[in-house]
Amino acid sequence: MNTTIAAVATAMSSSGIGIVRISGAQSLEILSRVFYPAKKELNVLEIKSHTVTYGYIYDGKDLIDEVLVIYMKMPRSYTAEDTVEINCHGGVLVVKKVLETVLKNGAVPAEPGEFTKRAFLNGRIDLSQAEAVMELIDSKNEYAMKSSLSQLKGSVSDKIREIRKKIIYEIAFIESALDDPEHISLDGYDVHLECEIEEMIRETEKLIRSADNGRMVSEGIRTVILGKPNAGKSSVLNFLVGEERAIVTDIAGTTRDTLEEHITLNGISLNIADTAGIRKTDDVVEKIGVERAAEYAKNADLILYVVDSSEALTEEDERIMEMIRDKHVIILLNKSDLEQVVSVSDMERRTGQKVIQFSAKNREGMEELEETISDLFFAGSLDFNDEIYITSARQKTALLQAFESLKKVKESIRNGMPEDFYSIDLMDAYEYFGLIIGESVEDDLVNEIFSRFCMGK
Repeated sequence: MNTTIAAVATAMSSSGIGIVRISGAQSLEILSRVFYPAKKELNVLEIKSHTVTYGYIYDGKDLIDEVLVIYMKMPRSYTAEDTVEINCHGGVLVVKKVLETVLKNGAVPAEPGEFTKRAFLNGRIDLSQAEAVMELIDSKNEYAMKSSLSQLKGSVSDKIREIRKKIIYEIAFIESALDDPEHISLDGYDVHLECEIEEMIRETEKLIRSADNGRMVSEGIRTVILGKPNAGKSSVLNFLVGEERAIVTDIAGTTRDTLEEHITLNGISLNIADTAGIRKTDDVVEKIGVERAAEYAKNADLILYVVDSSEALTEEDERIMEMIRDKHVIILLNKSDLEQVVSVSDMERRTGQKVIQFSAKNREGMEELEETISDLFFAGSLDFNDEIYITSARQKTALLQAFESLKKVKESIRNGMPEDFYSIDLMDAYEYFGLIIGESVEDDLVNEIFSRFCMGK
């Protein structure tokens, strides 16, 4: 934190612009050694905060580039430190030379995520907001982007702080009453505390449940295409992807292994896997593929069960219907362009699942599929609502630990335990919630989190 760091903040590729970011107490002084304003009378050390200055970067007597410089005086900067951003031309060599010149004149190379780490350590953002920065950069769809922006604005932080405020109030009351029983009574307090704890448990449970949706928002919905051989699974995959990714033939068992693709349907990300057709087989390789298909189905968020509507249901279909029981399933009644033997009403009666008339050949049924997926996972709204989604496995773990501590408080109340027992578990819950926003977190964990960031952020 005592050093002044620098790094390239934009992608190292040919582009219109490249940015070299400098952060630390010596930012302006280092800039003065390499930057010559076009207005020669201007003193670099007297540049006003949050203004743009035009000039040139020199390495000694060698002109490096024509640039625009932005100076942001602490604490009104991303890191809450004095910060300089040099906007140069975006060629790889140019950006590299500008950075090398800055480093040669007193800055040290920034580690991955070090700018955001400093923003956290300087108190400008908390740990959940810092993680949201990384998720925003990595977002693969509009839902993930909006969820990350919501967290960056403090949606998770505000909720966690609200719960912690309630907990610390109860801890303070208990400790005060135990220290001064003559003036503060605990008579009937257990009834009050149990009501408060039940509300905290409900709020925590809601956050924990959101983690599954949050994972799907940020990583995509794990989707598996199931069906018997020749039902048209590979054709469905090719249709969804928009190109010929899977081999399609009339020969049963063509697909012997899983083929995975990432696609976006109307802003919803699907990590989709085409699997081997479910059937009994003596072929060793195909048998492994069938077993793998069953394993994928077991761990899937969503199963697209492809049925050949032009043929009667078979023993393989019965087996698949048993496999998909109690799962999120959409049944695609494929080959609807042919004469139908299996009807929508028949499949709905047999499975109780949503059934869509589908034709990969004629490209029919996509719009209804998108709407159905949206209904299943986002309450039917394609507009991002203001629900809080927990997208970090680390945050979910801390929530589960806090949840267990709150349950222990409730058990202690019901078992008539002394009030000081309540304080112990309440303090544990308070600490676990603190892990989420970084108010009770060890240095090693902080370093591990920020090491996953990209360079320059």
